[in-house]
Amino acid sequence: MPLLPLVVIGGPTASGKSELAMELAKHFSGVIITADSRQVYRDFDIGTCKPTPAERAVVPHELLDIAEPTEVYTVARFRQDAQAAIWRARQTGHLPFLVGGTGFYIRAALGETAIPPVPPDPFRRAALMNLPDLWQRLQVMDPATANRLHPNDKFRLARALEVLETTGKPLSSWVATPAPYQVCYLVVSRDREELAKRIDQRILALLEIGWRKEITELLARYGPDLPLWRTLGYAELLQEHNGIISTKTAIDLIGRNTRRYAKRQFTWFRGEVNAKWLPPARHGKLDDCIAAAITQIETLLAHS
Repeated sequence: MPLLPLVVIGGPTASGKSELAMELAKHFSGVIITADSRQVYRDFDIGTCKPTPAERAVVPHELLDIAEPTEVYTVARFRQDAQAAIWRARQTGHLPFLVGGTGFYIRAALGETAIPPVPPDPFRRAALMNLPDLWQRLQVMDPATANRLHPNDKFRLARALEVLETTGKPLSSWVATPAPYQVCYLVVSRDREELAKRIDQRILALLEIGWRKEITELLARYGPDLPLWRTLGYAELLQEHNGIISTKTAIDLIGRNTRRYAKRQFTWFRGEVNAKWLPPARHGKLDDCIAAAITQIETLLAHS
């Protein structure tokens, strides 16, 4: 069976990957499949920077608004949904573009990481994360996984123990199954100072178009206990809404936390050995980036 051509576009938040994907999808008659762990949820729109209705009218988008904010959308479900969307794109003669900043979702869609059939259990997870010796416990029961995780990464340590307790098998024993794709993996980069400036500008732009109003509407619809309130930006604005912090503090915190998140994304994508880093934008324009990406994609299609 021939491998399906797939373009992956990753990069840190505010780097311009969505803008790049739109230009490339128009050029190659593509479909954009979103790899964003928050854009899958309905109603969380402004703060997650979902594409506008006008953008969706120009280029088809998949995997937006497919989950209710009250449900848990798992990476296992994303892998299934993304692979189905990739297949649909090819069946209709379109080139699939998997685009987003959630690197783990991208890796899952490509079949490069094993995903045990263990739905998240928030109560078990919370109990495990409160243990003082998470890493030491995992080191005894699954040293291979413990050695690749940071001792302070409580979320992933707890997940590894959750899988072990539920299945009786260590996380390291689960084997990934590569998906049948021929992949052109592109990463968008920005100078650190320019990226920080773009992050700050975007925060103000999102507030200008009604992010606070969205917070009020979400509170009225779903209440204050939704797990999604931990989402970057929403968490800080909820504190502002509740009078816990000032407007200036909220904006400063969103900026600081977003820059830290972007730094973690940079680190993740640097670890993707098959990724090709595109030329950074010059003077805020993606011209060189677009030209380099077109060349890479044409090479992909020529060998498909």
